[in-house]
Order: sequence, then structure tokens, then C-alpha cells
Amino acid sequence: MGGEKIIRADVRIIAATNRNLEEMIVAGRFRQDLYYRLNVFPIHIPPLRDRKNDILLLANYFVDKYSRLHHKNIKRISTPAIDMLTCYHWPGNVRELENCIERAVLLSEDEVLHGHYLPPTLQTAEASGTAHTGTLAETLDKVERELLIDALKSARGNKAKAAKMLGLTERIMGLRVQKHGIDARRFRTNL
Repeated sequence: MGGEKIIRADVRIIAATNRNLEEMIVAGRFRQDLYYRLNVFPIHIPPLRDRKNDILLLANYFVDKYSRLHHKNIKRISTPAIDMLTCYHWPGNVRELENCIERAVLLSEDEVLHGHYLPPTLQTAEASGTAHTGTLAETLDKVERELLIDALKSARGNKAKAAKMLGLTERIMGLRVQKHGIDARRFRTNL
């Protein structure tokens, strides 16, 4: 650049994308001539979520790498943690997996990488000890009761105001409060 003499160079350009360039050409969002200049030796690598067998291999590699880097002695990944890793959809692909493993290695306090060291996005109810118990009807009743109480607290015990907040009629509000045995008077405050 800026010289007067031509210097020849033999280079190869490696380009990568997660987009479907053929579709983009049809839609007019990518130049066809540029596509054919780049498309000399295409390599299609499916996303990590489609390569479940690779997840454990990569995870073990990253455990070894970050155990050495952070002076930890992690020997294995627990079975629940493996299940969490293989069930996750990995939108961030290998980079996301690597970051998750590094985080878990940093948090680990023993020689096993447990599921509770993995990020919350990977946590399952079983792994976090919050597995659901009860029927759907029981769960809906609990949620309804909590919503009623929250609305009554916000409305300082005024059922009409709470009903409006929840999008209910005063009659339905009264019936639901009665059903759950909630005393609206306890939420009244003396101002």
C-alpha cells in the first residue's frame, strides 16, 4: 500500500457465517457475484444443538483446559450436569459451552463439576431442587391465591380496586377471595 512496486502475494480468505447465503441471494440481501467468489470450498458445520455427541467431548476438553488454567483439580462432570448440558439448546454454540464450563470450574469446590455450578439458563428444576410437585389444579390454585394477595396488598385491602387491577368483576373477586379464605381486612393500613 502506498508503494510504487507491485508485490505479489498468495493468500486464502476464510469467511464464515451462520446465515443461509443462498436464501439471502434470492431475497436480494446478498450479492450473487460475491457469493461465487467466496464459495470455493464450503464447509457446513451444524450447530452444537444438532451435535449432541460432541457436547460431552467438548465439555471434558474445556474442564481440563480451565482446571489447569485456574489451578483446580476437577476430575469429572456429574451425571446431572451432563444431562443439563445435553438437554440445553446452545444458541451460543461452542463459545457458550466454553464459557459455561469455565464458570462452573471457577465455582467448583471439589473434584466434581456439579449441575448447580452451571449458569441458571441451564438449570433444571431437578438439578436446582425445585422440582414441581402437585397437580396442575393445585398449582393454579396456589398461583391464583398469590395473585389475589398481591393485588389486595397493593390495593390496601380494597377488593374493588384489587379486582380492577386483576381485570375481574367485584363479584368474581369476592368469590375468589372467599374460595381461598383470604381476609382482605388484614391488608388495610391506617393512613
